[in-house]
Amino acid sequence: MSWTEQHLRTEILRTVLDRAAHDPARADLFDDIPHLDRLFGGPQGVLAALRYRWNIHLDAKLEQGSAQGRTLDEAYLELAAEQPVLRAVLDTRTRRRNPISERRAGPPLFDVRARGGAPFADEQQRIAAR
Repeated sequence: MSWTEQHLRTEILRTVLDRAAHDPARADLFDDIPHLDRLFGGPQGVLAALRYRWNIHLDAKLEQGSAQGRTLDEAYLELAAEQPVLRAVLDTRTRRRNPISERRAGPPLFDVRARGGAPFADEQQRIAAR
């Protein structure tokens, strides 16, 4: 990849984040951006690059946080506050369409714990009854 291509890729990511600052769910977020398909292979490639950016920054926060005695949650929340548009794009565009929690039968696990039962107790009973 040439320097020109690298600069174009950076500009594409900047354009996507600028657009997303107004509405990360907008339908035309990736539309009419020159060279996007050639350099990223389409919107999924852009999202992969943005995920990579997030992960690199989170790794740095975690490394810094561990030296300071901070938790994973604290590092994550700090980064989300510093880069809210990036986080919003990833949350909006990579959300699972049919999460496991919606597919499984029965009450969510936190309900089992709230009723005083052991975690997974209802699930274990359901499996044993099969």
